[in-house]
Amino acid sequence: MIRRFAVFLLLLGLGVIFAKLLLGYTASEELNLTARYYAEHTAQDLGAANIVTAIIVTYRGLDTLGEVTVLFLTAAIIGMVLAQGRKQQALQRQLPASGELLTTGSRLLVPLILLLGAYVFINGHLTPGGGFQGGAIIASAALLLLLTDPLKRFSHRLIARVEALSGLVFITIGVLGMVYASGFLDSRLLPSGTFGTLFSAGVIPVIYSVIGLKVGAEFTSMLTNLAETEQS
Repeated sequence: MIRRFAVFLLLLGLGVIFAKLLLGYTASEELNLTARYYAEHTAQDLGAANIVTAIIVTYRGLDTLGEVTVLFLTAAIIGMVLAQGRKQQALQRQLPASGELLTTGSRLLVPLILLLGAYVFINGHLTPGGGFQGGAIIASAALLLLLTDPLKRFSHRLIARVEALSGLVFITIGVLGMVYASGFLDSRLLPSGTFGTLFSAGVIPVIYSVIGLKVGAEFTSMLTNLAETEQS
């Protein structure tokens, strides 16, 4: 009884704090100096219709490198931990067969999911989306296949090669930007092209494509390791 009352008081206090923050919030109607620069100069500087993409890939390219590195380390640690756990388990569970609806649905949906993921990261400089979102969508196709057939095996070698090659291309483009443009991952490594078209925004579509492949491979690696651990 005392514990429940304490939890109630805690929730009530948090509710009051958030209510005050919400009621006292006043949205700024003017952009600050940095946001105004991005809004007014992104199209002219980089030729990207999606300002958010230009900020993530070029203006703060080093931050993006850090995010990709963190994701890679997370996938590697999860893989090592799960691989160690699999060695300690010898028995293999018998799993029930998947339903016909799930099997047929996955055959129809997986190609569409892969196509959508590629579309999202290739068009990241034009529409909302990008490499991280597209990669997560591609990994969802792997998740659907594992839900359909829990005993399905993906090639770890292929996943590792896609992930390594994507990371190598990403770093290479970043370094080339330092040498031939104005900084790491500078999109002006290639011509800006025609604003609002697929072949625009310099090298941003290429950068987002390799990020999408890398993120998709990393998430697929984590899902595969989790599935194989569940099966053992």
